[in-house]
Amino acid sequence: MSAPDEARAIVMARIRTALSVATLDHARWASVARRLERHPRGTIPAQAVQSPAGCIARLGEMLTKQGAEVARVATPEDAVHAIASYLSSNNLPPRLRMGTDLRLAALPWREAWDISRVFGRAELADKACLSRALVAAAETGTLFLASGAENPTTLNFLPEIHMVLLRTSDIVGSYEEAWDRLRGVYGERSLPPRTVNLISGPSRTADIEQTIVRGAHGPRRLFVLILA
Repeated sequence: MSAPDEARAIVMARIRTALSVATLDHARWASVARRLERHPRGTIPAQAVQSPAGCIARLGEMLTKQGAEVARVATPEDAVHAIASYLSSNNLPPRLRMGTDLRLAALPWREAWDISRVFGRAELADKACLSRALVAAAETGTLFLASGAENPTTLNFLPEIHMVLLRTSDIVGSYEEAWDRLRGVYGERSLPPRTVNLISGPSRTADIEQTIVRGAHGPRRLFVLILA
């Protein structure tokens, strides 16, 4: 047994002793298993109960309120044009850091021939990056990004400009629906992603003299492309 496993076993043993719980309490194990299988839900707020069109509208509204920039695009070609235009309008070099996400790779990059793409985890020199959100909750305007080689977590934090592509079919009303969608992607029993980052806007803080500072803990700007 490794040192971390041994330390965990000691802690759990102390908790069981304090609760007067037997090591193999089958009834408690069964109770936990039933709860995990049912995925019980709390009260869903009214603003999360929307039609598909309502969810799209609310997501855009909430993201904008939280400092993100949002663009609706009708086709993959439009998405590539929007990315190229955003880089140009912000005086950024035509260079993007990306992961190995197949849907992003399938975009018609020939429509923006001058954009160079580099792949892998973000590096300090990267100014702009592109990720794909697996799902988004309109309730609070929150994007769900799963870690992995397809969309490395470093893209969410290191570059100054973070672009995120999201399909309208991946926009749901509530957090509960968003987690259901993730379970549908990864399965109930398979290994989930190590991290799921929930993003609702660019990084900002008012910790110092109550003055808003952007980019303190992550990107200064968040550009969300909603693709029909």
